[in-house]
Amino acid sequence: MSVKDIKPGMKGYGLTVFKGTKPEKFEVEVIDVLKNFQPRQESILIKTKHPRLEVAKAVAGMSGSPIYINNKMIGAYAYGWTFGREPVAGVTPIRLMLDDLVRPLPKQIDGWPLHALPKKPAGKAKQALRKTGSQQRYAGKIQDYDLKKHAEQIGKAKAAKAPSETTGVRPVTTPIMIGGMTTGAIEVARELFAPLGLEPLQAGGSSGVTPGAPTRFEDGGAIGVELIRGDMSGMGLGTVTRVEGDKLVAFGHPMMMSGNTALPTTIGRVLHFMASVSRSFKIGESVRPMGTLVNDRQASIVVDQSLQAPTFPVSLKIKGVPGNPYTKWDFEVAHEKFMTPSFVAVALGSAMQAVAAENQDVSWNATSKLKIKGYGEIELEDFGVSVGGSPSPRDFIGSNLVRAVGAIMNNPWEYAFIEGVTMEIEFRFAREIYLLKGTELLDPEVDAGQSARIRLTLMPWAGKEITRVIKVPLPKDLAGQTVSLSLSPGYTHYKVKAPPNNLGELIKNFEDPIYPPKSLIVSYSAQTGGVAYKGMIAEDLPPGAMDMIRPTQSSVAPNSFSPMVRQVVPLPLFIVGGDRVQVKVRPVIR
Repeated sequence: MSVKDIKPGMKGYGLTVFKGTKPEKFEVEVIDVLKNFQPRQESILIKTKHPRLEVAKAVAGMSGSPIYINNKMIGAYAYGWTFGREPVAGVTPIRLMLDDLVRPLPKQIDGWPLHALPKKPAGKAKQALRKTGSQQRYAGKIQDYDLKKHAEQIGKAKAAKAPSETTGVRPVTTPIMIGGMTTGAIEVARELFAPLGLEPLQAGGSSGVTPGAPTRFEDGGAIGVELIRGDMSGMGLGTVTRVEGDKLVAFGHPMMMSGNTALPTTIGRVLHFMASVSRSFKIGESVRPMGTLVNDRQASIVVDQSLQAPTFPVSLKIKGVPGNPYTKWDFEVAHEKFMTPSFVAVALGSAMQAVAAENQDVSWNATSKLKIKGYGEIELEDFGVSVGGSPSPRDFIGSNLVRAVGAIMNNPWEYAFIEGVTMEIEFRFAREIYLLKGTELLDPEVDAGQSARIRLTLMPWAGKEITRVIKVPLPKDLAGQTVSLSLSPGYTHYKVKAPPNNLGELIKNFEDPIYPPKSLIVSYSAQTGGVAYKGMIAEDLPPGAMDMIRPTQSSVAPNSFSPMVRQVVPLPLFIVGGDRVQVKVRPVIR
């Protein structure tokens, strides 16, 4: 039924799953139509009537529930008000959703080929058959990929389009059913996903096929978007609006407004309606993986049941925890620019926290192997010390593994596919750290070309303090200067790498990215210049060298930088803290 034919007071019904997998009816009455609710989009205001909805009001997970007037579909239950005291919702007109359903798809989504395309598209449809992908790409320097910054970038973009939390009508939040993860991991997931309109909930979950599960999607049935599945699971839950052949539309609003994407979908089962003063929601789980979310638009998500979305396996082995029955964790992660590094971080952090939940100090190191299609395998190292308790899932947000996964998937040169991740973590229940208690410069002045001596005072945990004298060579070109020497842990220093010009160089840059974790770095600014060009680094260049190598007829030139001189002082433990001393270098007497 067209929106122009809908009048206030009209009555009808909606379909949604209240429990199990079978859709049930609830009564609706039209309040009125909101014109230009979204760009070129109306919203139909309805009041719902059902014993459960009288208690729960607007319910996350009902998004997409088809609404009928005179047995004709008018649209999908999609919008609600935070803290609303009435069971009132906004309905997205079905016409807009059907427009999304027939919208031409590209030949590839992030390099993943679609096989269910018409052979001879005509007109505008033909022009639309291009390579495209999700709009979730990281906007910073790719070699400095940062998952927190990625989340902030996407969150700001979403916030700019979203109405006020307290006064505006909002999409009924998509609940993310989290299973097999710790409370700490879910809190981290909430921080990452909440700005996207996704609400992680600790609700359990299953993977694989449940006996007796439906074999096809149906109007009003529960649908999930599986972001991770296996020993840990994460599924966005909503409702199917309309099935047409192998395709369907659902939600009545975007999931992440990411455009063309390729995420696994599943038939869902509803366990319960959880009523809340703030936001009520459905609790559900996956019962039969099926289909792929291929379009995430303003009015709906579009799913193709005939396609299988790309995923990759993650395997984790844990060593060093006496009596731990869970030494191996296996799961699959969806292939998406933001969701993939996010769930790799959250899931691995959750597993680590779950098995090392002890009220004692924990030191750990992890060796990961990351396999990239067409580029082989690289090995990465991560480490950490948790004082007085179990490690936090936040420890993995900035890990070398997550940085590499995020950078590779968001690279600007070519589509990249992760084929698998394996990680082995070893725990040691000890506080393997030195506190840098103080430093003393033994020679306030030194001759050019000689070494400055620094006495370190190191305090181990539950032990006596120790001292160690280190020597820092100071070259002759520092003559007549006062040099500031910075002392800091090795794990805080990334090695100087040339900015990558292609995916191969980016991958290579992640090999051996930092200085030895168990070390102290003494650094100072070099007096010479340095350049990075075509994946190579040249340091200690003499004065005037840049003028000689800078091209005069091209804008493609080496990138200059001011290099740091770093001296590595190996230590048997991690070090915490830092300091700075200044030494005078005597001028050369001629």
